[in-house]
Amino acid sequence: QVQLVESGGGLVQAGGSLRLSCAASGTIFSINGMGWYRQAPGKQRELVATITRGGNTKYVDSVKGRFTISRDNAKNTVYLQMNSLKPEDTAVYYCNAEVDTIVEGTTAAYYGKDCWGKGTLVAVSS
Repeated sequence: QVQLVESGGGLVQAGGSLRLSCAASGTIFSINGMGWYRQAPGKQRELVATITRGGNTKYVDSVKGRFTISRDNAKNTVYLQMNSLKPEDTAVYYCNAEVDTIVEGTTAAYYGKDCWGKGTLVAVSS
């Protein structure tokens, strides 16, 4: 069983900053790609940023230059530093990780399991 727990969300004024964290725990052999997604009210979930185990990053155009994704492989944790926040950044932010783990209840390996956190709300006021 793998759990992802996000933290760091909250209410901030436009132009402000927040830092999200997501820690993975459980039976983990390795974590491959990690990322952040968000879902605004009435909209589909969208990819915000991803980072490979080696540190290569990608961002959606709307956050380039404002958000920075990073990770600590020793802590199985991914971060999202969000600066110059805008009201349109308001959403529930979800952590995602591709995890090498085991099939629950067995000792069989499960490579690349797609795991999600429950989300943390970021609200940006104008």
